[in-house]
Amino acid sequence: MTSMAASGGGIHVEVAFALAERQRIVALTVAEGTTVRQAVAQAELAKHFPEVAPEIFERADLGIFGKPVRDPDVQALREGDRVEVYRPLTIDPKAARAERAARARQ
Repeated sequence: MTSMAASGGGIHVEVAFALAERQRIVALTVAEGTTVRQAVAQAELAKHFPEVAPEIFERADLGIFGKPVRDPDVQALREGDRVEVYRPLTIDPKAARAERAARARQ
């Protein structure tokens, strides 16, 4: 990476992850052609979130500016992209709505 930075090559991107109580956005300079998944690996989110199993970051659904990425192992990043790492759902959205509705009726 030193030669990339020295030569001015590379693009600037961000990788974002959030838990309910905190979030982290990691700014990176990556080589052109870096995939979405590779950027997540380079962000080393497991170091920032030791309470999250590292496998979550390796298999998580990913998006760029709120739009899901179909094939993060192939899609290359562009200058200024913000990669978002999505947490797995802990409860089915339909079940959550039903619980909220039941509480509201009481």
